[in-house]
Amino acid sequence: MIPPARLPVIIKRLERRYGRPRWRPRFSPPEELVFTILSQNTTDANAARSLAALKRKYPRWQDVAAAAPTGIAAAIRAGGLADTKACYIKGALAGIIKDKGSLSFDFLKQMDDREAASYLTSFTGIGVKTAACVLLFALGRPVLPVDTHVFRVTKRLGLLEAKATRAGAHRVLGAITPAPDVYSFHVNLVRHGRRVCKAGRPLCNNCVIEPLCPASEKEAIQHPA
Repeated sequence: MIPPARLPVIIKRLERRYGRPRWRPRFSPPEELVFTILSQNTTDANAARSLAALKRKYPRWQDVAAAAPTGIAAAIRAGGLADTKACYIKGALAGIIKDKGSLSFDFLKQMDDREAASYLTSFTGIGVKTAACVLLFALGRPVLPVDTHVFRVTKRLGLLEAKATRAGAHRVLGAITPAPDVYSFHVNLVRHGRRVCKAGRPLCNNCVIEPLCPASEKEAIQHPA
């Protein structure tokens, strides 16, 4: 494994290639929660279409919380796994209203990151990645979501053990990534995973962090130019 001390070098190299993104909320907290559920096992484009359809049918998130799962599922059908996701969405939104009286998510300000993630993951269908997305993208908290791109790239870089799980990756990467760099590191890892460090055929010859990557020589052998 690469020593965590090399991580700042990796972050800087990625920023030289892709820039240092500035955080701004992607959605409101309840919308981020719903969008991330919708994005499970599908593309962001499909999730965005399902989200738009859901908002057309139910103008307020309180309306979604009060709706029947069948009605929610009908609106999000195009995104796949609609019946399951509808139950997750209703359960989480209605559960938060029952617990906290509203969907403002202001209550999370009274919790540290671990407590906030623990609360969100107490709802069925809300895993550590979904909770991390809400905390990072909607609330600006330094919690790093591990999606498929982050997981693949960081394993190839040797920041994770070969047998690391997604849950374990959240703990490890969260512990070693400096809080001010979490947003930049996540966004740039996703960009790099989509454009260069691809699943099937990584473009190692076009990789700004190739000199730091223990997988690059192996990949070059397996996928010669």
